Amino acid sequence: MAKPAAEEYEARNALEQAVRIRDTSVLDMVRRSIQHRQVMLAFQPVMQAHAPDRVAFYEGLVRVLDETGRIIPATDFINTVEDTEYGRMLDCISLEKGLAELRRVPDLRLSINMSARSIGYKKWMRVLQRGLDQDPTIAERLILEITESSAMLVPELVVSFMDDLQRRGISFAIDDFGAGYTALRHFKDFRFDVLKIDGQFCQGIATDPDNQVLVAAMVKIAEQFDMFTVAEMVESHEDADCLAALGIDCLQGYLFAAPSVRPPWRQKEAARHTG
Repeated sequence: MAKPAAEEYEARNALEQAVRIRDTSVLDMVRRSIQHRQVMLAFQPVMQAHAPDRVAFYEGLVRVLDETGRIIPATDFINTVEDTEYGRMLDCISLEKGLAELRRVPDLRLSINMSARSIGYKKWMRVLQRGLDQDPTIAERLILEITESSAMLVPELVVSFMDDLQRRGISFAIDDFGAGYTALRHFKDFRFDVLKIDGQFCQGIATDPDNQVLVAAMVKIAEQFDMFTVAEMVESHEDADCLAALGIDCLQGYLFAAPSVRPPWRQKEAARHTG
């Protein structure tokens, strides 16, 4: 039996109110973290598919601390803040911390996430320019990751932005490929260096013929446009072997390591200081 219109209206209002309360709480948490400088990067290795003991590069993933000191992953807040000023501020902090890490560790190659909305954000560009000026080797070791959905918001602006920075040696990755709605006419113009395949296609792929076909097609697209491929959310040896057989270049996921605020180079530094 259908609910009366009044009941449906009240239920919808209650849900909207709950979402507003949740979003307000998330925004407050992020605001406090930024204000108290409780923002950090966690580092996850991206491994070579055919030499899975070798790191191709690391991804720096933004984390914030809540009022209890817990480390909160980006999945818990990024969708809420991405289109706000706090999203731009987090992009700036992530970039600043990533550039500092590249200065400290000369053999590190690192990818940092950004939103296409930060392209016109003057502070973000100042942070990048300052970092590149401080160390001429940083550009060739820096990868900027832009999600597929974010890139499609302002494709012409993203293309121009990428052209400018690629001439300086910076690489670009399209993140979560397959999760959005890339228009192929724009994809031809983007010229990304790295294609990161969304984890929904990679998890359990060893026993999923449909996803095997889809990933094989993405590999062909990447080869045509001279891009390296990274499979995300790899969590089993069977999936890793299947992805390598399909021609994937690199693998990222909990099978190899979880994101950590204490990556190997920091652990070595700490051991030297206590040794």
